[in-house]
Amino acid sequence: MKNSVAIALLLSMIAATAISQDELIPPKRAKASKVGFFGGVTPGWVFVDVKPVNDYLVAAGGAPLKDDGMFLFGGGGAVYVGVINNFRVGGMGMGGSISSSSVDSLGVRRDAEFNNGFGGVTFEYVIPLFPRLDIAVGTMLGWGGVDLTIRQDVGGNLTWDDEWGNFGSGNYSIPGGQINNITRTLSGSYFVWIPSVNVEYALLGWCAVRLGASYVGMSAPSWSVDGQYDLTGVPSTVNGKGWMINAAFLVGTF
Repeated sequence: MKNSVAIALLLSMIAATAISQDELIPPKRAKASKVGFFGGVTPGWVFVDVKPVNDYLVAAGGAPLKDDGMFLFGGGGAVYVGVINNFRVGGMGMGGSISSSSVDSLGVRRDAEFNNGFGGVTFEYVIPLFPRLDIAVGTMLGWGGVDLTIRQDVGGNLTWDDEWGNFGSGNYSIPGGQINNITRTLSGSYFVWIPSVNVEYALLGWCAVRLGASYVGMSAPSWSVDGQYDLTGVPSTVNGKGWMINAAFLVGTF
């Protein structure tokens, strides 16, 4: 997700507003209608099923990807709208990757990198429980997907002339035959929906922390190779779906 500049600008605006606030503690009335806006960083851990990918990797001589989940990192923010009390609309984006590598007896190296990312619009309803403590229930609707990059090469020292020769011939000579030096990126784009439940605690009037759980759902896939050619026959089990736990550090008005 290439939204780091937008996130930085959002956080700068929020921080400037937060510093100018006279009130440094949250409202004492738990049932007060929420107002204002916020933004921050959002790390998470999503439990993606990579077994379908690993089956192909291992069969092709590669090393399996780790199957205990994937770390995601991103950012997001929201603003309360006055039409419905305690209802807010915002945006969020997150991404992360895992990788594996192996070298066989002929010196052929095989690398794989699995990237998972998404972004979209968030809709949340906030339920105040106690002063400083809220529960937010909502969903994100947007777009995202997975990129599976596979690389294969024979290793060793390479020169400028070697690379142009390889570009022309498309292969290397090694004991036992010819083998290609290749990189392919298999990309799947999906419609993404993420229902979530978050617990939020206001540390001060201008900063808060959040911990929650959600499910990353994906549908309507469209696959391509190197962003140029359509890819068919991809198993439906290859995707970025999974349960996710997430946290956040937020600055704004609380």
